[in-house]
Amino acid sequence: MRPTFHPHLVNGPTGDPVLFVDCLFEHRALLFDLGDIRALAPRKLLRISDVFVTHAHMDHFIGFDWLLRILLGRDRELQLFGPPGFLDQVEHKLRAYTWNLVHNYVSDFTLRVTELDGREAGRRASFRCHNMFRREDETSVICPGNVLLREPALQVQCTLLDHGGIPCMAYALQEQAHVNVWKNRLQDIGLPVGAWLRDMKQAVLRNEPEQWQIDVAWREDDLLHERRVSLAELKPALRIVPGQKIAFVTDVAWHEDNARRIADLARDADLLYIEAVFMERDAEHGQRKFHLTARQAGEIARAANAGSVTAMHFSPRYQDGDRIALRAEVEAAFADASASNFN
Repeated sequence: MRPTFHPHLVNGPTGDPVLFVDCLFEHRALLFDLGDIRALAPRKLLRISDVFVTHAHMDHFIGFDWLLRILLGRDRELQLFGPPGFLDQVEHKLRAYTWNLVHNYVSDFTLRVTELDGREAGRRASFRCHNMFRREDETSVICPGNVLLREPALQVQCTLLDHGGIPCMAYALQEQAHVNVWKNRLQDIGLPVGAWLRDMKQAVLRNEPEQWQIDVAWREDDLLHERRVSLAELKPALRIVPGQKIAFVTDVAWHEDNARRIADLARDADLLYIEAVFMERDAEHGQRKFHLTARQAGEIARAANAGSVTAMHFSPRYQDGDRIALRAEVEAAFADASASNFN
């Protein structure tokens, strides 16, 4: 199965925890957390349609200014999501700059910002370039099941966690379903692979009826061929399987409520990105800092029944040898059948 989501931990396990997810066939990317993003080329930043911020500590939010600079003046709309208080935090960032020349831009770049309360509701406002990024159009929003995006191809869900007295969001990205195409069966129907497959897959994910028509065009022997086929005709070449799921969790205190919420959010995730800031021998220090140890991260990953776990956000106190031990500690807890399940 060719995956739809292509995740990349931008700064590795030791830098600011930033996850860039390229979405195949969607011509877009999603960003989870907004710390140092200078390692991402502008062409990648321009693909970002939605940003999901866990909280506004500097190492999770300092990249906002750089992303704004890259997108400013372009005919774009960017959605940002964050925890309670996020609207004020974005507004204060924007107010720090002088915008007297933005009317010279032809395009009215717009930020759509949503702050979530973790209880299936939140508030949303817009910040438009041509309005000097003043806050406007503020309204309440409802998010049933804490689902922030619900599209034919994907959805993003959140849960609210505790980071030592401040709210912190965790997120799960879920592909609604994955449509595999058997190339040999397409050939039997007399059709080539091509860009038209994207339209077909989207129609399938929208649950269009079998009579739904797809226009197919291709070149062969310098001749343009065109054909219209129904989903019913294409059905023998398709196989629909459960989609990918990726969860992103960082900066959380170790206690039972947090652990249970994370395990519920990340349930059956193919890949769980989770902080493992300290080694278990430093658990008391981790408790004071409101961060997870490697063992705690591994136990949560096991309780969530994750397919695999990627540890990140290692403390700078650890050097290469200890970082290897951190990963080993996560994997050992992940594989330990006696670990807690938080159910």
